[in-house]
Amino acid sequence: MNFNNLLYQKENGIGIITLNRPKVYNATNTELIGELSSLVESIERDDEVRAVILTGGDKVFAAGGDIEFMSKATPLEMEAFIGLGHKTYDQIANSNKPVVAAIAGMALGGGCELALACDIRVAADDAKFGQPEINLGIIPGAGGTQRLTRVVGPGWAKHLIMTGKVIDAEAALKIGLVTEVVPSDQLMARAKKIAADLASKSPVAMRLAKSSINNGCNSSLDSALLYEQKVWALLFATEDQKEGMKAFLEKRKPNFQGK
Repeated sequence: MNFNNLLYQKENGIGIITLNRPKVYNATNTELIGELSSLVESIERDDEVRAVILTGGDKVFAAGGDIEFMSKATPLEMEAFIGLGHKTYDQIANSNKPVVAAIAGMALGGGCELALACDIRVAADDAKFGQPEINLGIIPGAGGTQRLTRVVGPGWAKHLIMTGKVIDAEAALKIGLVTEVVPSDQLMARAKKIAADLASKSPVAMRLAKSSINNGCNSSLDSALLYEQKVWALLFATEDQKEGMKAFLEKRKPNFQGK
């Protein structure tokens, strides 16, 4: 599968997606987002892939939306563009596979929103985060007002969105925007280690754990607990549950098959 704006490789059960528009700091446009949507859909069907890493490389994650493209667009064109963004970022957020964002350099605007759609965010020590859209007379449109609020709480979300300020990796760690900060030359190695750990788990349990968390965020506690109860019980009908408990009792590593 060939793309103009992405690179993709598979490595030991891990799919690695790299944004590849270096001349514009991986700024997002319709073509890039469309390619990302197609690739995520393809990965979803690939049983060989058990975890995904999304990165922009070792210099920049994504500097945001392509301002030159957006400055010339009509409102209808922008509605279509942001609708495609919502669809694609939702595909990532709701994927059956766990997705790790490996973030170096700038993750601003749409780039920050893309990182927020991932399950686990690991940052290089040179990473920068922000939703600076207010400085352009607009607001975040690819999920920033919603996902950022759910990740860091309304206080910090309002601070970042309403001031447009950019924060460094340590500040992002402090507010829970990322879960780990590592030296920039260790970013991909760390992301691969996390992804390998995720890939070693039961794909069925991983999918339902992610689904339970995602559904619970948008439900009442009673409804979320009931959903958790049902999917927890459902797992006892799987071969992975039997293998996991048998391996525990036999003091060996489980061999999960995703069944």
